[in-house]
Amino acid sequence: MLKELFGSIFGGAGSSTINKASVNETKEALKDKNVQFIDVRSTGEYKSGHAKKAVNFPLDKLENLLSKLDKNKPVYVICQSGMRSMRGASILASAGFTEVYNVSGGTSAWMSAGLETER
Repeated sequence: MLKELFGSIFGGAGSSTINKASVNETKEALKDKNVQFIDVRSTGEYKSGHAKKAVNFPLDKLENLLSKLDKNKPVYVICQSGMRSMRGASILASAGFTEVYNVSGGTSAWMSAGLETER
């Protein structure tokens, strides 16, 4: 069903793929300074508490902010539970980003795992 919704972003020749990453895998990946980490929740949600190092790129503004990201560097996308981040990840993949990760469980899982947050 997801493949039907998101078309060729899940594989096909020459297309980008959306990968899944756990919150712990994401935390490890963030040790690499080339990794980009975006939170696609609303500004209000983001300000109430977010994963450390996540930069707010609200989903409804994401397409207008793509130029602020490097298409050739990994991008990890997080939201509250994983649904909006999947939509955000699909926007990135469709725009030609080569390495896109949807953070499974989102900020809820991040906080449940006791990982660092900021306000």
